[in-house]
Amino acid sequence: MAITQSEFDIVRALIRVEAGIMLEPGKEYLVEARLAPLARREGLASPSELITRLGRIKGPLHTKVFEAMTTNETIFFRDVEPFEVLRKEVLPAMIEARKTSRRLSIWCGASSTGQEPYSIAMTLLEVPELATWNIDILATDISTDVLARARAGLYSQLEVNRGLPATQLVKHFAKVGLEWQISQKLRSMVRFEYLNLMKPLPPMAPDIVFLRNVLIYFDTTDKSAILNRVRGAMRQDGFLFLGAAESTRNLDDRFERLPFSKTGCYRIESGVQPALRALA
Repeated sequence: MAITQSEFDIVRALIRVEAGIMLEPGKEYLVEARLAPLARREGLASPSELITRLGRIKGPLHTKVFEAMTTNETIFFRDVEPFEVLRKEVLPAMIEARKTSRRLSIWCGASSTGQEPYSIAMTLLEVPELATWNIDILATDISTDVLARARAGLYSQLEVNRGLPATQLVKHFAKVGLEWQISQKLRSMVRFEYLNLMKPLPPMAPDIVFLRNVLIYFDTTDKSAILNRVRGAMRQDGFLFLGAAESTRNLDDRFERLPFSKTGCYRIESGVQPALRALA
């Protein structure tokens, strides 16, 4: 049985309050698809029964529903170009700017099951100049379930087939039963922590921020607020990567887009401007 409008509104309100995520009208089918497996695990007959059980007092079931509704679509080296820009343009600029401290801090603001931060870690390992540097990669997400998966670093055959070059699979993964285990070296490069982008950010000063394919889920007011918090947290000569369909335009006029083809890469306008060239 399909969920009712009132049941849909309950779920909409839950994820709006918890994460600021806007679930558009007409997405009842999405709620049903996401909550049906959870309902079965909870021994309930349908998503409707699950929603009815939520009640008014927040409890463990609210968290399970919220996590089931958050989008965790990700693949290794997603869209390819951002990682090329990172390797060929941004990292050389950062190496020059940080040659005294030899420290580099990177933050992935919505890491999901870990493919993006691990892709960044693999990219860094391909840069010999960084071999002796102090590298910190912080990967955060609002879902504790996906963070646990990311820390484990275990991926199915389908997941490693999506975006991961065969050379990287051979170099950094080992077969464990039907899954692939990412190397301890890569796992040790990334810290996975819980973080809600709608809340004040903890103290951090990343040189590079990956916030790709995240802002699309928020309304204009929240997008602007998130960008403002991110700008306040990052180093003034740092770089911000957004998704291809995302922009800071009309949201935060302090960011300037860099002229890289097919890549939403930004810097803070008042920051130091390293010498960069546009990729063809």
